[in-house]
Amino acid sequence: MSTVPPPPLTPPRVPRRRRLAHWLRSRSLRGRLTFLSAAAVAVAIAMSALACWFIVHKQLYDQVKSDLVSAPPALPGKLICYPTPEDALENQRGGIMPEISGAVPRDTQFLSSAGVCLPPGATKAIVTKPEDSAAFRLASGQSIIRDGKYTDGTPAMIRLTVSHRFSVPAVVMVATPTQSVEDSLQGLAILLGAVSLGGILLAAVAGRLVAHSSLKPVDQLTGAVEHIARTEEVGTTIPVRGDDEIARLSTSFNSMSTALANSRERQTRLIADAGHELRTPLTSLRTNVDLLIRSDATGRPLPPATKTKLLGNMKAQMQELTVLIGDLLQLSRPDTPKTGPNLTVVALHEIADRAVERAKLRGPGLVFEVSTEPWYAHGDAAGLERAVINLLDNAVKYSPPGGTIEVRLRQGVLTVRDHGPGIPPDELQYVFDRFWRSPSSRQLPGSGLGLSIVAQSVREAGGEVTLGPAEDGGPGALATVRLPGGLAPE
Repeated sequence: MSTVPPPPLTPPRVPRRRRLAHWLRSRSLRGRLTFLSAAAVAVAIAMSALACWFIVHKQLYDQVKSDLVSAPPALPGKLICYPTPEDALENQRGGIMPEISGAVPRDTQFLSSAGVCLPPGATKAIVTKPEDSAAFRLASGQSIIRDGKYTDGTPAMIRLTVSHRFSVPAVVMVATPTQSVEDSLQGLAILLGAVSLGGILLAAVAGRLVAHSSLKPVDQLTGAVEHIARTEEVGTTIPVRGDDEIARLSTSFNSMSTALANSRERQTRLIADAGHELRTPLTSLRTNVDLLIRSDATGRPLPPATKTKLLGNMKAQMQELTVLIGDLLQLSRPDTPKTGPNLTVVALHEIADRAVERAKLRGPGLVFEVSTEPWYAHGDAAGLERAVINLLDNAVKYSPPGGTIEVRLRQGVLTVRDHGPGIPPDELQYVFDRFWRSPSSRQLPGSGLGLSIVAQSVREAGGEVTLGPAEDGGPGALATVRLPGGLAPE
């Protein structure tokens, strides 16, 4: 039993519009711009050429019609007609002529119920149509203008009027040849076609040049992106000229490239600084662990007091590592403000009160003067609370024994004032840098990340923080935090 193979599947026809879109997508941007600009110019030139041709066509034929209407023919006194224009023309050549009174234009022809008649000397006959008989219903002074032709095929414009001078009504057909008009229009069409073709070619060349010139910044941008992708050298920029869309794109790329370079620099610096800060507690821990292992290995155990002190140091170092790692995690977040589920309406006065209570435990001998007014801000509650705690810890660390710490909150401005040694003016610009510690305070505990966390948390809440000398010129430093918000939790 033989099986008939199925007919081959014919691929579905893709619409021309979709094929054109696919072809455009497969071309380069420069090619698409060149094609679209040339196509737009081609359409504009073609429309202009067609409009010009139709305008000239109408004006020429209107002139022919006007001349035809303004030149009425003289009428003969008597008509001798024949069945067809060809018969009339043949009989006239044979010497059989109608009786004529007055001069009659040679392109005049008469149509009656008896047939067709030509004036003497006529060399052309007009081809009649069946619908020409409708001209018999015209009133005096009315006429019909139609296109027609002579019997030799020459195109003409014909005017039909009715005359009642004869024994039977006759239609007077006056014709004027339009071959010259047709030749002029044909020559104009050829000229316009040549001009359009030349314009399209020039438009394609101009479009290519314009696309090359316009896309030169894009080529530079592409080269810079490819260079960064190939070498991973962020920070590369391109020149910006003008203020158009390409210039805006170049400016945005330069900003992005600079931001990436700064981000990489901050990341590298953070890793280097973190490694430097982690090295100290890890070295101390390793030394203490090595000492304990060596004492057990040699059979000479350490005295209980020494061993207790070593373990205490190890615990302190572990706590310092824990705090440092937490600070690093806090600083690993982006520097720019962000929105998310952690941003809520927080009561800044309540945060300040809780932070003061914790600071009292760390500075039992210090005096805290607290004055807070209700203020509600929008931000991360945990981040803002840690920021305020860091400010108070900093004030506790540098306050002298029995010193006073002033905490004020009025109209969204939180100030923390201590009466310690203060900050030298030449060091104020570095206080919020990561891992920066004043040379005079490097013997104190800390990682140099506390104020960096304060600055980042406040910026995320849309506020600003400053640190400087006391306003009254006295000893100590004054930290000021300004947060947008209101007196009610709206």
